[in-house]
Amino acid sequence: MANVCFLLADGYEDSEMKNPYEAMNEAGHNTVIVGLEKGVELKGKKGTVSYVSDISINEVSVSEYNAVIIPGGSAPEALRVNDEVIDFVKQANEKGKVIAGICHGPQVMISAGILKGKNSTSFIGIRDDVKNAGATFSDEEVVVDGNIITSRTPKDEPAFIREILNKL
Repeated sequence: MANVCFLLADGYEDSEMKNPYEAMNEAGHNTVIVGLEKGVELKGKKGTVSYVSDISINEVSVSEYNAVIIPGGSAPEALRVNDEVIDFVKQANEKGKVIAGICHGPQVMISAGILKGKNSTSFIGIRDDVKNAGATFSDEEVVVDGNIITSRTPKDEPAFIREILNKL
Protein backbone atom coordinates (compact mmCIF):
# COMPACT_ATOMS: atom_id res chain seq x y z
CA MET A 1 0.00 0.00 0.00
CA ALA A 2 1.38 3.38 -1.07
CA ASN A 3 0.70 6.94 0.01
CA VAL A 4 -0.38 8.97 -3.00
CA CYS A 5 -0.92 12.72 -3.02
CA PHE A 6 -2.90 14.66 -5.57
CA LEU A 7 -1.78 18.26 -6.15
CA LEU A 8 -5.01 20.14 -6.69
CA ALA A 9 -6.37 23.65 -7.20
CA ASP A 10 -9.68 24.94 -8.56
CA GLY A 11 -10.43 24.35 -12.22
CA TYR A 12 -8.95 20.87 -12.68
CA GLU A 13 -10.29 18.58 -15.39
CA ASP A 14 -13.00 16.64 -13.51
CA SER A 15 -12.33 13.14 -14.82
CA GLU A 16 -8.54 13.53 -14.61
CA MET A 17 -8.93 13.87 -10.83
CA LYS A 18 -11.93 11.61 -10.23
CA ASN A 19 -10.81 8.52 -12.15
CA PRO A 20 -7.19 8.27 -10.92
CA TYR A 21 -8.30 9.17 -7.37
CA GLU A 22 -10.94 6.42 -7.33
CA ALA A 23 -8.52 3.94 -8.94
CA MET A 24 -5.85 4.59 -6.29
CA ASN A 25 -8.40 4.13 -3.49
CA GLU A 26 -9.82 0.96 -5.08
CA ALA A 27 -6.28 -0.45 -5.30
CA GLY A 28 -5.92 0.08 -1.54
CA HIS A 29 -3.58 3.05 -1.63
CA ASN A 30 -3.89 5.95 0.82
CA THR A 31 -4.83 9.13 -1.01
CA VAL A 32 -4.34 12.69 0.20
CA ILE A 33 -5.45 15.86 -1.55
CA VAL A 34 -2.82 18.59 -1.23
CA GLY A 35 -4.06 22.10 -1.91
CA LEU A 36 -2.65 25.58 -1.58
CA GLU A 37 -4.68 25.76 1.66
CA LYS A 38 -6.12 23.04 3.92
CA GLY A 39 -9.88 22.44 4.15
CA VAL A 40 -10.81 24.32 0.99
CA GLU A 41 -13.38 23.01 -1.47
CA LEU A 42 -11.80 22.61 -4.91
CA LYS A 43 -14.16 22.39 -7.87
CA GLY A 44 -13.62 20.76 -11.22
CA LYS A 45 -13.95 22.98 -14.27
CA LYS A 46 -17.01 21.07 -15.50
CA GLY A 47 -18.66 21.14 -12.08
CA THR A 48 -19.26 17.37 -11.89
CA VAL A 49 -16.98 16.80 -8.87
CA SER A 50 -15.46 18.70 -6.00
CA TYR A 51 -12.98 17.72 -3.31
CA VAL A 52 -11.81 19.29 -0.06
CA SER A 53 -8.06 19.63 0.42
CA ASP A 54 -6.80 17.38 3.23
CA ILE A 55 -3.59 19.32 3.81
CA SER A 56 -1.91 22.47 2.56
CA ILE A 57 1.27 22.42 0.51
CA ASN A 58 3.20 24.16 3.29
CA GLU A 59 2.34 21.34 5.75
CA VAL A 60 3.27 18.42 3.52
CA SER A 61 6.48 16.36 3.58
CA VAL A 62 7.79 14.54 0.50
CA SER A 63 9.02 11.66 2.65
CA GLU A 64 5.42 10.70 3.48
CA TYR A 65 4.46 9.95 -0.14
CA ASN A 66 5.31 7.37 -2.78
CA ALA A 67 3.65 9.24 -5.65
CA VAL A 68 2.48 12.69 -6.70
CA ILE A 69 -0.36 12.95 -9.23
CA ILE A 70 -1.14 16.22 -11.01
CA PRO A 71 -4.50 16.35 -12.84
CA GLY A 72 -4.87 18.75 -15.76
CA GLY A 73 -7.30 21.51 -16.58
CA SER A 74 -6.48 25.04 -15.43
CA ALA A 75 -5.40 23.95 -11.91
CA PRO A 76 -1.73 23.37 -12.85
CA GLU A 77 -1.45 27.05 -13.80
CA ALA A 78 -2.41 28.04 -10.23
CA LEU A 79 -0.10 25.41 -8.74
CA ARG A 80 3.00 26.17 -10.81
CA VAL A 81 3.31 29.74 -9.54
CA ASN A 82 3.48 28.57 -5.91
CA ASP A 83 7.06 28.17 -4.64
CA GLU A 84 6.11 25.45 -2.11
CA VAL A 85 4.49 23.37 -4.87
CA ILE A 86 7.60 23.68 -7.05
CA ASP A 87 9.94 22.80 -4.16
CA PHE A 88 7.75 19.80 -3.27
CA VAL A 89 7.83 18.46 -6.84
CA LYS A 90 11.60 19.03 -7.11
CA GLN A 91 12.17 17.15 -3.85
CA ALA A 92 9.88 14.31 -4.91
CA ASN A 93 11.85 13.98 -8.14
CA GLU A 94 15.21 14.03 -6.31
CA LYS A 95 13.97 11.18 -4.12
CA GLY A 96 12.77 9.19 -7.16
CA LYS A 97 9.09 9.34 -6.21
CA VAL A 98 6.55 8.65 -8.93
CA ILE A 99 5.39 11.95 -10.45
CA ALA A 100 2.44 11.66 -12.81
CA GLY A 101 0.87 14.50 -14.78
CA ILE A 102 -1.93 14.40 -17.32
CA CYS A 103 -3.07 17.06 -19.80
CA HIS A 104 -1.78 20.39 -18.36
CA GLY A 105 -0.30 18.62 -15.31
CA PRO A 106 3.21 18.65 -16.83
CA GLN A 107 3.16 22.47 -16.50
CA VAL A 108 4.03 21.96 -12.83
CA MET A 109 6.88 19.62 -13.85
CA ILE A 110 8.12 22.25 -16.33
CA SER A 111 8.19 24.93 -13.63
CA ALA A 112 10.01 22.50 -11.31
CA GLY A 113 12.61 21.91 -14.02
CA ILE A 114 12.29 18.13 -13.93
CA LEU A 115 11.48 17.38 -17.59
CA LYS A 116 14.89 18.29 -19.02
CA GLY A 117 16.31 15.26 -20.83
CA LYS A 118 13.11 13.24 -20.32
CA ASN A 119 10.60 11.73 -22.72
CA SER A 120 7.16 13.20 -22.13
CA THR A 121 3.71 13.86 -23.51
CA SER A 122 0.98 16.34 -22.60
CA PHE A 123 -2.06 18.16 -23.91
CA ILE A 124 -1.12 19.37 -27.40
CA GLY A 125 -1.56 23.01 -26.30
CA ILE A 126 1.53 22.81 -24.06
CA ARG A 127 3.62 20.64 -26.41
CA ASP A 128 6.00 23.52 -27.18
CA ASP A 129 6.37 24.28 -23.46
CA VAL A 130 7.35 20.63 -22.85
CA LYS A 131 9.90 20.80 -25.67
CA ASN A 132 11.25 24.16 -24.47
CA ALA A 133 11.71 22.61 -21.02
CA GLY A 134 14.19 20.21 -22.59
CA ALA A 135 11.97 17.14 -22.94
CA THR A 136 11.46 14.99 -26.01
CA PHE A 137 7.73 15.20 -26.83
CA SER A 138 5.84 12.10 -28.03
CA ASP A 139 2.19 12.16 -29.07
CA GLU A 140 1.28 8.95 -27.21
CA GLU A 141 -1.43 8.03 -24.69
CA VAL A 142 1.14 7.59 -21.93
CA VAL A 143 4.90 8.08 -21.67
CA VAL A 144 6.92 6.64 -18.80
CA ASP A 145 10.48 7.85 -18.32
CA GLY A 146 11.98 6.66 -15.05
CA ASN A 147 9.81 8.01 -12.23
CA ILE A 148 7.87 10.41 -14.48
CA ILE A 149 4.55 9.45 -16.09
CA THR A 150 2.72 11.76 -18.49
CA SER A 151 -0.49 11.53 -20.53
CA ARG A 152 -2.40 13.78 -22.92
CA THR A 153 -6.16 13.95 -22.32
CA PRO A 154 -9.10 12.31 -20.50
CA LYS A 155 -9.26 9.59 -23.17
CA ASP A 156 -5.79 8.48 -22.04
CA GLU A 157 -6.81 8.02 -18.40
CA PRO A 158 -6.93 4.18 -18.51
CA ALA A 159 -3.28 4.01 -19.68
CA PHE A 160 -2.27 6.77 -17.26
CA ILE A 161 -3.86 4.96 -14.32
CA ARG A 162 -2.42 1.60 -15.40
CA GLU A 163 1.14 2.96 -15.47
CA ILE A 164 0.80 4.68 -12.08
CA LEU A 165 -0.46 1.45 -10.54
CA ASN A 166 2.39 -0.48 -12.23
CA LYS A 167 4.95 1.86 -10.62
CA LEU A 168 3.35 1.56 -7.17
